[in-house]
Amino acid sequence: MTDSPAAADFASDLTLALRLADVADAQSLPRFDASDLRISTKADRSHVTDADLATERAIRALLAEERPGDGILGEEFGTEGESHRQWIIDPIDGTANFMRGVPLWGTMISLAVEGTPHVGVVSMPALGRRWWASTGTGAWTATDADPRRLETSAVASLDDAAVSFQSITQWADAGHLPALLRIADRVWRDRALGDVYSYMLLAEGRLEMVAEFDVKEYDIAAAVPIVREAGGTFTSFDGVDTIAARSTLATNGLLHDAFLELAHATQNP
Repeated sequence: MTDSPAAADFASDLTLALRLADVADAQSLPRFDASDLRISTKADRSHVTDADLATERAIRALLAEERPGDGILGEEFGTEGESHRQWIIDPIDGTANFMRGVPLWGTMISLAVEGTPHVGVVSMPALGRRWWASTGTGAWTATDADPRRLETSAVASLDDAAVSFQSITQWADAGHLPALLRIADRVWRDRALGDVYSYMLLAEGRLEMVAEFDVKEYDIAAAVPIVREAGGTFTSFDGVDTIAARSTLATNGLLHDAFLELAHATQNP
């Protein structure tokens, strides 16, 4: 009898993911705010830089050496392999910020088994910050100091909650602008902090909810184990445990049901 994925030891995978983040930082940070940064437009009209491409190539190269039997899903170069173990990569989450010289961008690296992320590393080298987690070992962060274990907040009332909602346009395009307005009217504080940084603030106990739409697996996979191992809950906007729904609702755990109910209310109270 073999252990289930949830009980497996992902220590060596997490060690590799942290090495992958080192390789990624070495590619991305020297190109941040570079005067000769090369930018092009993809078929979906989103932007890609030479740093996005170089960073993903470097990650894939190391994975080919260390985990040749595993599959890979990356934002820039798609899917390869059919293993039940899949590395999910966003080489630069927050490319728009990267292009404009705003330091709120990062590399996201995750290992998913049968579609469930069990290892997550988020590196934001322009901030000198990194976050990581694997199933059963807690969530952690570090700057220049020793690693610190993360815990989501103990806030148990919507009246005291702080939320990050990405953008008004995103919610409007998804048909959920009324829900955003309900949430903003109900909570203590609402801000559009955006991208992966919002999930890391949630894991650190500085926010109580993050929700997004039109997100791919590589946009969120690395954040899932970090939020969950910090004590939070991470689902789709409809409350389903999946990273394939193209939406998210991540909370401190204590308020997850309350946010689901508020988000899907049929009318204002």
